[in-house]
Amino acid sequence: MAEPKKHWSGIGEAGSLLGMKFLLLVYRLFGRWGFRLILLPVISYFYLTRKAARQASAEYLARFSETYPDCAQGLNSRQHFWAFGEILLDKLLVWMGHIHRKDVVFETPGAFAEVDKSTKGGVILVSHLGNTEVCSALAHQLPDIRITMLVYTQHAEKFNALMKQTNSSACINLMQVTDITPATAMVLSERIEAGEYVVIAADRTPVNGTGRTSVVDFLGAKAGFPQGAFILAGLLRCPVYLLFCLKQEQRYHLYLEQFASQISFNRRNRSEQIQGAVQTYAKRLEHYCQLAPLQWFNFFPFWQSGQTSDESRN
Repeated sequence: MAEPKKHWSGIGEAGSLLGMKFLLLVYRLFGRWGFRLILLPVISYFYLTRKAARQASAEYLARFSETYPDCAQGLNSRQHFWAFGEILLDKLLVWMGHIHRKDVVFETPGAFAEVDKSTKGGVILVSHLGNTEVCSALAHQLPDIRITMLVYTQHAEKFNALMKQTNSSACINLMQVTDITPATAMVLSERIEAGEYVVIAADRTPVNGTGRTSVVDFLGAKAGFPQGAFILAGLLRCPVYLLFCLKQEQRYHLYLEQFASQISFNRRNRSEQIQGAVQTYAKRLEHYCQLAPLQWFNFFPFWQSGQTSDESRN
């Protein structure tokens, strides 16, 4: 019997805090080109030694190429890994305060203006497409906005330890969560009522591997997406937005759109309504993948492949 696929949260962190500090030191001494020179053997090492990540990358790019052949000319996993390495530096630069207003393009100014004038907060759904840390740029553009980012800190413990040593001036709080409990929902509800925005990724299955998922169409096949972000948004009864941040022509382009003025589920059709919300999100994620296909950094088994229904949850 084939060994079941390990859930993403059980896969150890690649690299060490010391290694990240070294790469950051290289950047400070020699700039981006020096960083790239050192990054080449580092990324090559991980590309050669991380078989599961290579396979996940190849599957994603194959499905993307089949679905959108016109956008997929010449894409390969080596480029995918390299793009991830470049984003790693940019994540660090964001938290150091080195990415400024001139580095960011706000593609949907109307949506940002709506958020700016709102007295109540809301939920912002993000993904592993692009660089979510550039949410910091949102805080710089709208000085009065306050953001709480829900993160699985344990999985990125080393990276977050390094971020805490940098000098970020953004009004962003990181909240570690492994599951959304009633107590968590109450805290978030209070923050939203006070005008804060809660940022949560909606494209990776729950940390404990047993949470609720919806199997929806994504890039021509069935994939499991978590329901948690949408259930949380329904409990909080607030506006819900989608935010995508893609690096294009050496600048970060932010796309903000309203997903719903409010998500609500009734008992009679709750399952179907959640399924519909998750499917709508998956289609929007698919749309933005077309703009930057190498920037979806989800190097884990994602699509269903002959698994049982229980296995497909993980």
